[in-house]
Amino acid sequence: MKKPIKLIAVCFLVLSAFNVAAQDKAKQIEQLLNQYNQYGLFNGSALVSENGKVILQKGYGSANMEWNIPNQPDTKFRLGSISKQFTALLIVKLAEESKIKLDVPITTYLPDYPKETGEKITIHNLLTHTSGIPNYTNAPNFMNEKARNPYSPADFVKTFSNLPLEFKPGEKFAYSNSGYFLLGYIIEKITGKTYEQYLQETIFTPLKMVNSGYDHSDVVLKNRAAGYEKAGKKIVNASYIDMSIPYAAGSLYSTVEDLYLWDQALYTNKLLSEKSMESLFKPYIAQGDEAYGYGWFLRDVTNGKGKVKVIEHGGGINGFNTNISRVPSDKILIVLLNNTGRTVLGEMTESIRNILYNQPFNQPKKSMAFELLDVLTEKGAATGAETYKKLKADATYGIKEDDMNNVGYQLLMTGKKKEALEVFKINVEAFPKSGNAYDSLGEAYLADGDTKLAIANYQKSIELDPKNEHGKEVLAEILKKK
Repeated sequence: MKKPIKLIAVCFLVLSAFNVAAQDKAKQIEQLLNQYNQYGLFNGSALVSENGKVILQKGYGSANMEWNIPNQPDTKFRLGSISKQFTALLIVKLAEESKIKLDVPITTYLPDYPKETGEKITIHNLLTHTSGIPNYTNAPNFMNEKARNPYSPADFVKTFSNLPLEFKPGEKFAYSNSGYFLLGYIIEKITGKTYEQYLQETIFTPLKMVNSGYDHSDVVLKNRAAGYEKAGKKIVNASYIDMSIPYAAGSLYSTVEDLYLWDQALYTNKLLSEKSMESLFKPYIAQGDEAYGYGWFLRDVTNGKGKVKVIEHGGGINGFNTNISRVPSDKILIVLLNNTGRTVLGEMTESIRNILYNQPFNQPKKSMAFELLDVLTEKGAATGAETYKKLKADATYGIKEDDMNNVGYQLLMTGKKKEALEVFKINVEAFPKSGNAYDSLGEAYLADGDTKLAIANYQKSIELDPKNEHGKEVLAEILKKK
C-alpha cells in the first residue's frame, strides 16, 4: 500500500511545482502588459493559456473612454482579419460534406462572375491569397468612397470582379480581402443562408461562443468596446465603416474568453474530421519566412526547446487591432485584442511566448513617434531633429516602424512636408531593410517636389520588396513624365 501513497505524493509535488511556475509566468506577463498599457501601447484584453490551461485573462485600459468603462475578459472587440479563419473553416466544412470542391473554378458556384478571370481561379486560390484578385481595401479612396456605404454581397462583388488580375492564379501570394469576401458570398450561394446564419449555426452555437458574432453598427450590443485611433499622444474616435464591407474577410466580433473556446475546439473533431482540420494548417504557399494555410499564417519559432510551429493571424479594422497565436505542440494560446488602432501586438506576443518558454524577452519601450509628432507639429523640423537625438540616447524610448510611418503620414496630410521627411528618414535609418519605409520616404520626396530622390527611394523600395506593385506604378508614372 505504500507505493501508491508515494506516487500520489510525487504527483502532488509535480503539480504544485507546475502551478507555481505557471503563477510566476502569469505574474511576468501581467507586469509586461501593464507596462505596455502605461506606455500607451496596449488598451484591450488579453488571454494566455499554457498546456491548454488559462494562466492569465485580464482587461487593460478602457472599453469606453468617454464613460471610463474598463476593458474586461468579456469585452467584445471587432476582430478584423482574424475573421478569416472562421470563414476558412466554413468552406472546409462544406468540402467535407461534398457540397463544394476546392480545386474547381469559382464560376462553378458563381455563374455570374466574369468568366475571363473566374474560370482561372479556384476556391483554393481564394483561401490561400493566390487568386490574383486585387485587394479591394487597397483601392484608391476606398475609405472615402466605399467604406461608409452599405452593400449587399452581390453588389459589392461587382466593385472588383471586373478588375484585371494582378498575376496568374496560383503563381504567388498577395494578401487579398477580396478573396475572402468572395468565400462568404459562395457560402451563401451554396447553403441558401446568410454568411452570418451559417457561421452561427456551424461554429458559434455548437462551441457555446455566446459572446461572438457578426457585428452590426445599429445593434445595441452589451459589453462592446468602442474603437479609437491614436493621433500622436491623443486618442480620437475611429472613423465609421459599414460592417457589410469587411463581411467574411473581417466583420466578426468576439472576446478573449470565446477565442479560448475556439482554440480548444481546434484540437478536437467537434467541427471537422481530423483530416479536414489538418488541412487548415498546411503550409500551402510560402511568404518569406512564413507560409499560409487556410486562414492562418504558419512559421517555425526557435525557443529553449528547439523549434516549434506557430499558427497565428492578426487583424486590423477601424479602431481595432487584434492577434491570435497558437503553439499546438504545447497547447499555448496568446490572444490580444486592442481598441486603440494599430499597435505592436506582434512584439508583445513574441515577448509573452518567450516568457512561457523561460527565454529572455525585450522590455517595452515608449514610442518615440508620439513624442516627435507633437514637437514637429508645434516647433518644426529643426527642433524635431534635435529632439530625436535626445530621445535616441534615452533607453526608455524605441523606434517602432508602424508608429513612425503613421506619424509621417499624419504630418504629410497636414501639409508639413519637411517634418514628414524627417520622420521617414529616421524610419529608413532604423529599418534599412524595410521596403515600406523607403516607399513612404519616396512618397514624401515626391510631395515635396524632389523627383530625383523620390525615384531613388521608390527604386530602393522595389529592390527590397519586389511585390510592391503600388510603388512600381508610382515609379513608372514619375519616369513617364520625365
